Amino acid sequence: MVHPVIGSWDVSLKTPIGTLRATYVFHDTGGALTGTASTAAETVALVAVTCIGSRVTWRQSVTRPMRLHLDFDVVVDGGTLAGHSRAGRLPRTVVTGTRRPPAPVTRTAG
Repeated sequence: MVHPVIGSWDVSLKTPIGTLRATYVFHDTGGALTGTASTAAETVALVAVTCIGSRVTWRQSVTRPMRLHLDFDVVVDGGTLAGHSRAGRLPRTVVTGTRRPPAPVTRTAG
């Protein structure tokens, strides 16, 4: 099964301290979904990535701009994703993203 979230995404999180931007990359590793989230400050692994239909959930921990444990719940619709994240009792953060086009394949003469 090909999961709709596999690939690279430009994601925005609208937080009370401003909009944070990150690059998310999702992979199918031996039938299990894995991924990373990268900002200018850090790259973190995604944990417990689950995809049921078009709904994708995962957890991640960050240390910048502050130490938080985040739970994400988004829906993928073709080249976009939308949903929310939550850090404990803090209010939900709106999450939106657009899929990056695949990198071009380079061929060497042979």
